[in-house]
Amino acid sequence: MIDLSGREPFASGYNRHCYRHPDDPALCLKVLRPENIEARFQRQAWPKKALGKARINDNLQELKAHRQQAIRKLLAEQRSSLVWAHLPRFHGAVDTSLGLANVSELIIGDDGMPAETLEHYLKHQGFDQAIQDAVERFCNWLLETGILTRNLLPHNLVIAHRNGQPELFLVDGLGAPAIPDTLAAIPAWRRRYIGRRIRRFHLRINWETGDRHESWESSQKL
Repeated sequence: MIDLSGREPFASGYNRHCYRHPDDPALCLKVLRPENIEARFQRQAWPKKALGKARINDNLQELKAHRQQAIRKLLAEQRSSLVWAHLPRFHGAVDTSLGLANVSELIIGDDGMPAETLEHYLKHQGFDQAIQDAVERFCNWLLETGILTRNLLPHNLVIAHRNGQPELFLVDGLGAPAIPDTLAAIPAWRRRYIGRRIRRFHLRINWETGDRHESWESSQKL
């Protein structure tokens, strides 16, 4: 049991808090926020409620996402370096004083602190050439590996320097929980799916760096 009492998360989303591991600061612990999970569940229509709470448990969904076919295949082929080129290394789940936590590599910046999000970078530095190149490498990696993700959001990607250049790492949003495994196994379908995620990602970057006169929901329909 890892004791997290009295510790503050270094980042928080609606569904999870993120803590540095007290015994190994190179690791991140993602802990559910059960009160928000319950509130989210109660807002759903009854047909979705009938599917249970597991589908909105981000830790369970993340565990499943790391077992997706593309990742299993690459690891079986001993190509783990390709898997972790743009993902934090994943170490499963552990018990903590705040409940089960998913454990992964903590991607850190040059200052030794948790890495800056792409959202923060775009807001303060813009979409400069270095990050344009990093985005292109990340998108090419998705197409090469066939790894499935949800919609790619800048606050779910962080920037760390590797081999003298910035690289993007997806720290949340891995997997495609609504997609059946049989469909995900079809290479042509998988490539189309990833292509749609990439096009939407570029739309989101354009919106993040634009004037935002329209909401994201409106702009993505263009």
